[in-house]
Amino acid sequence: MKTEKAALVLACIAIVIGIGSSRGPVKDMLAQMRLQSGVPVWSNAPKQQDDALRRQIESAAAKLAATPVDATVDRVWKAIPGYNGLEVDVETTYRDALLQGRTTPVKYVYRQIAPKVSLDDLGAQPIYRGNPAKPMVSLMINVAWGNQYIKPMLDILDEEQVKVTFFLDGSWLSHNVELAAEMLKRGHEMENHAYTHPNMSTLSQDRATAEIEKTQKLLKQSLGVTNKWFAPPSGDFDQETVEIASRLGLKTVLWTLDTVDWRNPTPESIIAKITAKVEPGTLILMHPTASSSKALRGMIRGIKGKGLKLGTVSQTLSAERLTPSTVE
Repeated sequence: MKTEKAALVLACIAIVIGIGSSRGPVKDMLAQMRLQSGVPVWSNAPKQQDDALRRQIESAAAKLAATPVDATVDRVWKAIPGYNGLEVDVETTYRDALLQGRTTPVKYVYRQIAPKVSLDDLGAQPIYRGNPAKPMVSLMINVAWGNQYIKPMLDILDEEQVKVTFFLDGSWLSHNVELAAEMLKRGHEMENHAYTHPNMSTLSQDRATAEIEKTQKLLKQSLGVTNKWFAPPSGDFDQETVEIASRLGLKTVLWTLDTVDWRNPTPESIIAKITAKVEPGTLILMHPTASSSKALRGMIRGIKGKGLKLGTVSQTLSAERLTPSTVE
């Protein structure tokens, strides 16, 4: 019986070898299954341990670790977003480093740790700045006029690879949907600046609600945008304004630093002011004016020159931590 089984196995092997050596799809399949030089496979994974490499990664992990920062309500700045903590995934980093070999710089694999208290946990509070530990700032451009400056500003933003947040007056949006769509197409964030640019603190509850809600609906209908932020016109608001916006699902955002570009200052003075005063978490207020249009490139370069990144309001106010892609 055993002899018959052995003969059968040998016959099968002979058939496979014969087919594989012939022309046709089987031969091609077998050829494709051969290992290709230079392609990582499990059999190439290092079998030995590298204790020195592990100690290097563990040492770097201890230095790179950061504790998450809870969102808080500051006496002056009101709601300040939290900031994720950071830890290195030692095992994954070590495994990947072994596979790459010691001649390749170690690429650290990170995990972010969410804070226990988030911005959403703080209730209806105004926001004036991002977390001071996050090296990112935002340009907030309120739009109710100034069409002639918008496209030149969009071109500069494209050239400098910067995305901003435009807060749109609803009445302006209703007459300038095509221009607003171009702003959106270029990757910028589109948000709510009420409908008729009123002083919100002077309005009845119903009127204040209508001002915000009408623009919120228009953003959705005309641009397909789900609104998240509300910037009160002229920075005028009261606690009821913040609570109305909150009931509509929006957070009220003001600014940290104002270009005061509506007074037509020189572009040089705007650049000097912003470059000198900008810091992590700063929200910078501006409008489509001649002054800001001419100052925009210099502002951006001054901000970048201080080692800060520029992002949208959503990016700056998020708890997402900015991490290095590679640490050697």
